[in-house]
Amino acid sequence: MSTFRPIRKIVFPAAGLGTRILPATAVLPKELMPIIDKPVIQYGVEEAVASELTQIILVISPGKTIVEDHFSEHLALEKRLEQRGKASLLDGLRAVVSQIHLSTIIQHEPLGLGHAVLMSHALVGDEPFAVLLSDDVIDSAPPALGQMLAVYDQVNSPVLLVERVPGDVVDRYGIIDGEPLGHGIYRVKDLVEKPALADAPSDLAIIGRYLLTPDIYPALQETGQNSSGEIQLTDGLRRLLQHRQVYALELDGVRQDTGNKIGYLRAILYFAARHPDFADIMQTFVQTSQSPEATD
Repeated sequence: MSTFRPIRKIVFPAAGLGTRILPATAVLPKELMPIIDKPVIQYGVEEAVASELTQIILVISPGKTIVEDHFSEHLALEKRLEQRGKASLLDGLRAVVSQIHLSTIIQHEPLGLGHAVLMSHALVGDEPFAVLLSDDVIDSAPPALGQMLAVYDQVNSPVLLVERVPGDVVDRYGIIDGEPLGHGIYRVKDLVEKPALADAPSDLAIIGRYLLTPDIYPALQETGQNSSGEIQLTDGLRRLLQHRQVYALELDGVRQDTGNKIGYLRAILYFAARHPDFADIMQTFVQTSQSPEATD
């Protein structure tokens, strides 16, 4: 086994078009769609910081520099808020910005998740790293990344986050064939990208968290583009399996998929019910929506 190297950097692929939430994402990147009072991607960055991963690498398209701007200093806004005695409104964002080191890479064409990961090579270099897909907002303690890092510390190999999904949606995910090792950990024997239910090796779907070793880069380069012209990370991981062991960890927590309209609405309701300012009123909303008068 290679010498252990800790993970310090985390890649946020954020160059996608967000077509499943159009027309809201025609101008506003899906990563900045708000859940209550902060954008989707901020939940992911806060999870990274809570897991002591503070070197953030954004992979964005040319028209999405506004995502980077969100994590910059907002001096004029802060000054106005201070003048009005409302400086605390930005405390959460300032706390995150003060703890991260942000770098950006432009991905001129969205050619698949594997391509986005390849784009990060220049900034990641020859060291292990994490990848977080901000569409998947996860509520868990410890953070999902923290759970995965604990496994990585044991195995010194790539770790994927997985979750059991209903049979009728397995064709939307990469699915693993895994050997259970206990405590929610699996040794990955194979991976299949978006299989039909009859061909799926399990119901364990890969969700938006990855801990990867630098040999994923040559694996992705050798994999190349598929018939759709994209480089899929799952295909690269499958190639990596030929010479390196890969593990998976089953999520202990609640995942909200904000990448589609129903999932985004569900995420808003979920986090509103847990927000200190809205928890009580959310109970009233639920009771009202269930009353006979609400259906008249």
